[in-house]
Amino acid sequence: MASYPDLTTFKALSFDCYSTLIDWDTGLVSDLQPILSLLPPSHEWSRIPLRAVARFNQLSDELEVSKPSQLYSANLSESFTLLAREAGVPLSSIVPANAAENIGTGPGRWSAFPDTVAGLQILKRHYKLIILSNVNNDNIARTQAGALRDVAFDAVYTAQDIGSYKPSLENFRYLFAHAKEDLGVDHERGELLHVAHSLTADHVPAKEIGLRSVWIARGGDEDGYEGSGGNHRELIGLGKVAFEWKFATIGDFAREVERQFQAKGE
Repeated sequence: MASYPDLTTFKALSFDCYSTLIDWDTGLVSDLQPILSLLPPSHEWSRIPLRAVARFNQLSDELEVSKPSQLYSANLSESFTLLAREAGVPLSSIVPANAAENIGTGPGRWSAFPDTVAGLQILKRHYKLIILSNVNNDNIARTQAGALRDVAFDAVYTAQDIGSYKPSLENFRYLFAHAKEDLGVDHERGELLHVAHSLTADHVPAKEIGLRSVWIARGGDEDGYEGSGGNHRELIGLGKVAFEWKFATIGDFAREVERQFQAKGE
């Protein structure tokens, strides 16, 4: 059995939501079908839809930098339009006609990973739970009322509230200030642990700002991985990330937490 550093000393966990708790890649592949269905079978994105997701994510990231105050729903819709243009697919040929607008509501519609809710319910017994997300408030509210309705989060902080997008360190400074003010959780005393899949949006800035973190790999540590979150070999090799724990899923993470607390008789 792997030996993990102590997880019982933290008071709260902050989570990236989409790609960590909610199945971002599967949701995006589905919502990009109005574009992908019009591409020839030989097209790279037809053969490997996750490469279309990767390009979509790049376009979205660029908009986050150039338009930091743009609502995330609008960011997604604009990214859809840019992707269609890049693929040579006329918007007039896309069915349904509101597909670009529809993808803006995607995060609030997409499903949780099968392990997410049960894992969070275990973690809730031991920690306060916080979401730190790049999505807008309407989408996170839909997710809380839908896929995550059986989990009570103690706080939710979004890019819409903050005025910038991760990986900006401003988002993490906002997290630190509000976790302390709202929940009495002090990052400087080592009471906060960040849990995320995305290396680029979460673990790179976590290292920069001195926030301890858990990587939920979800296949990102496997050779040939084409999903969201960044290339782990490259980022680890460059010394860009410093997560201390790695688990395949939230469920695996929760089981290790439970094991450690039980070993202490708590």
